[in-house]
Amino acid sequence: MKPENQSGVSEFLLLGLSEDPDLQPLLFGLFLFVYLVTVLGNLLIILAISSDSHLHTPMYFFLSNLSLTDISFSTSTVPRMLVNIQRQSKTISYAGCLTQVCFVLIFAGLENFLLAAMAYDRYVAICHPLRYTVIMHPRLCVLLILLSLTVSIADGLLHSLMLLRLSFCTDLEIPHFFCELDQVIKLACSDTLINNILVYVVTSVLGGVPLLGIIYSYFKIVSSILRMPSPGGKHKAFSTCGSHLSVVSLFYGTAFGVYISSAVTDSTRKSAVASLMYTVVPQMLNPFIYSLRNREMKEALRKLHRQMLSEKFTWRRFF
Repeated sequence: MKPENQSGVSEFLLLGLSEDPDLQPLLFGLFLFVYLVTVLGNLLIILAISSDSHLHTPMYFFLSNLSLTDISFSTSTVPRMLVNIQRQSKTISYAGCLTQVCFVLIFAGLENFLLAAMAYDRYVAICHPLRYTVIMHPRLCVLLILLSLTVSIADGLLHSLMLLRLSFCTDLEIPHFFCELDQVIKLACSDTLINNILVYVVTSVLGGVPLLGIIYSYFKIVSSILRMPSPGGKHKAFSTCGSHLSVVSLFYGTAFGVYISSAVTDSTRKSAVASLMYTVVPQMLNPFIYSLRNREMKEALRKLHRQMLSEKFTWRRFF
């Protein structure tokens, strides 16, 4: 029997990663832990950068914005999943679902642009070191952030508004733990050709251009490093790019993994697990990558820890 057309949708059902009731407490504990680690780890990065004047440079300005984006990205998906598990409910309102789609697109796009801006910063630092302070002026850094945010917001609003023109069937089950754009489009009973074309075009442009910029930047960086006569200079140059390159590999690697898995498998559960890899895992690991592989970040975190201990001791004496 063909599902009936239902234009006045009130809510969707998020099936999550598993319908096994015995696994729900485990999933709740795991995702709560991951979310807390993500928020606390990225907050520490932001606090360490803001409290250390030595880190008030373009590279760490972009890193602090990346950390804020990671917190926002995780907040747009994980808390809703935790609430649904706790309430033993799978529902999300129509407006809530479209809002979640919008925010996921905004923060995914913003992270994409920030990684490209950070690659450009490293390119200028290594290939044009004498002009670095002139090129990477604070006004340019702020402009890049504002431009990235504007384009990301426009992308999120465009796709969300295009969803409003669709009518949906009685089968409103989304086999994910959040409202993913592609999955919502698949539930529509009306013609989705325009939506699908828009997804492919915008994703190709807004995803491909920053990625090409990152590839070009690192091509020039590697070429410049290989021409350096000093082994010490080569090692220092590679070390300044190591953390960023690891984050780029993690973000794009998981994103491509999601695309490949969705193309080769029909299992919606496997697709949901793959989506987890780019919406949750990179945001949790980014602070560890930058804190463990970056000597300046390690020192800033030590200073922040000593400062927090000193303030705690002062408050104890006061009381």
